[in-house]
Order: sequence, then C-alpha cells, then structure tokens
Amino acid sequence: MNRPSIAPDDLLQQALAAIRPDVRAMSAYPVQSSAGLIKLDVMENPFRLPAELQEALGRRLGAVAINRYPAERTRELALALAAHAGMPEGCDIVLGNGSDELITLLSMAVSQPGTCVMTPLPSFVMYEHSARYQGLGFVGVPLRAEDFELDGPAMLAAIAQHQPALIYLAYPNNPTGNLWDAAVIEQIIAAAPGLVVMDEAYQPFAAADSMGWLRRHPNVLVMRTMSKFGLAGVRIGYLMGRSELVAQIEKLRPPFNIGVLNAEAGLFALEHAEVYAAQAAELRAQRERVLAALQSLSGVQVFPSQGNMLLARVADAAATFAAMKARGVLIKNASSAHALLANCLRITIGTAEENTAMLAALKESL
Repeated sequence: MNRPSIAPDDLLQQALAAIRPDVRAMSAYPVQSSAGLIKLDVMENPFRLPAELQEALGRRLGAVAINRYPAERTRELALALAAHAGMPEGCDIVLGNGSDELITLLSMAVSQPGTCVMTPLPSFVMYEHSARYQGLGFVGVPLRAEDFELDGPAMLAAIAQHQPALIYLAYPNNPTGNLWDAAVIEQIIAAAPGLVVMDEAYQPFAAADSMGWLRRHPNVLVMRTMSKFGLAGVRIGYLMGRSELVAQIEKLRPPFNIGVLNAEAGLFALEHAEVYAAQAAELRAQRERVLAALQSLSGVQVFPSQGNMLLARVADAAATFAAMKARGVLIKNASSAHALLANCLRITIGTAEENTAMLAALKESL
C-alpha cells in the first residue's frame, strides 16, 4: 500500500520528536574556537615534548599495529598507570576515554529508579550532565560563598535527606582550584550511603591527594586523567577503587574504548614521567607568579589555587573577557556557571610568555 508522501521538514520534526524531551532542552558542552589566540581557557598543559622525544614517539607510533583492535597493550597501560599512582593492594583500575567517559559509566552503574547523584557546586559540569543523561536525580550543594569551601553541615544534611548513590568531590575543585577541608571530606565519606568519587584531574599541580582515603575507605574511588599530565589530546582517564567495585564498572566499559595509538602514547609518556613532572613544577611556579600579579591589581579578587588555573572576580566579567579576546587572549568567562561565580573569570596557567601576555591584556581590559 502506498503511503502518502511526507514533506522533508515534517519528517525531520518526526525524527526530532523521537529524541528525549530533556535532551532536546539541554545545551551542549561549549568549546570555544581558539584560532589565532593565546589559549588559556581549558586548563591544558601548554608544553609540547622536546623535539627528540617527538621524533621518538613518532617512530614508536608508526610501528603500532593499527590494523588490530586494542588488547594487551591497553592492560599494560592500566598497570603502568596504577604503578605510577601508587594504587593500593586490593584495588584495580579501569580506563576511560578521558574522565568524561568514566563519569558516564559511573552514572550508568548506579542508574536505578529514585537514585540521585550529589556534588558541591560550583564544580565540574559533567557530573550533573551525565546524571541527567541517565535520568538520575541531581543534588547540588552550594559551597561557602566567601571562600568556596565545603559547607559541611549542608552536605551532611543533604546526604541524610537524599541518600545519594554517588557523590563527586573534585580535589582540587574546578573551577575554584581549592583543596577542600580534609576533616569535612572524612565526614562526607563516613556519611555516604554509596560511592564517593574523588576526582583528581588536577593532581599534578596539588600539594595533597586522595590516596589515603582510597586505602582506608572501601566506598571511595579515585579518578585521574592524563589530560593535565600533558596528554589532553590523547584522552585517557582512569579510575581506581576496590577490585570488587571496579569489576562492576568494567562490565560497562566499551571493550575497545582506548585506541592503540592512545595507549602507546600514554605508555611512552609514563616512561618519560620526569619530563612531565618538570613541566608541572614550572606550571606551579608560574601559578604563584600569576597569583601574586593578580593580587596586586586593583579591582581584581583572585582566589588561591592548587590546580593549573586561577579564578578571579572582576567588576564586569563579560566586558573583560571580550576585551581580552580582542587583544588575542582566550580565557573562560565562568559567570554563567553558578550564582557564586558572578563576574568570575577562570584563567589557565600557560607558559611564562603566555602569562606575561595575559597579564598585560588583563591590565588593559579592566
């Protein structure tokens, strides 16, 4: 039987109607174009490998059997990362295509009717996005306005009320850059009825880590990434926790989620970890230099950081952002992310030359 013809626009509307309404109402994660600009907006390591290591990596990647699916080499990378991190006995590790994929897998793992995910706010936006993609409830507990510290009583009250299956604590936090009060974190872990994920994306720049909590508490998982290590383009995240917990997450991992070239690049980087450690040390020193410079500027309130970024409040973030972009420097206008971030800019720490140019542009843009 012949069906009546349907106009292409009507067919498109029918197709769009098949997409979940909440997905259609969401906004995609924004990625700014940085062509021709000094790029200080997404917390990348600004340093490339020395020329001799670039050549060595190129030769090594050229020898990889890209006609084969990833197999043993991916597991070798996982074990190398576990050793690099000092993963405790009784734990295992699972790899993700960046931390974003691991966050998705965690949301899938706890996805049951009535389940919710909790995190302090402001923090990494993908915690909420991933929870909502899975149809989970999401509870955000505001940080203290004066210093972006955890509001311990509010967090504990929210845990008691909502009984979250999954709590994310970014350590250091993004975008505020601070390491939260360890005593409050201990209380949250003790009160949590489910998983507590310590997201250590910025661990190479921080003075403390979460490995002690991983050793002491069976409900804690530690998530890290090679992106801030210096391999943002390679997209390798990893999650460590008790073997029994990690085995459940592993069931959800796509079997070939880490490509052979990515795995080989990750292994190569770990074999030259001292190069990346020196880069991290330089970025920590540059962070303190930029912090001191921002503290000396009238009209700028800058917050101490343990990441490779600084959060600064100015009189008019939108105007300052636009003026800096016009001067060739791209940073992040964080104002719209949360009410506590009103008129806040997030500035990635770059090379010494990039930081000098950024500071000059900022002075002219205020």
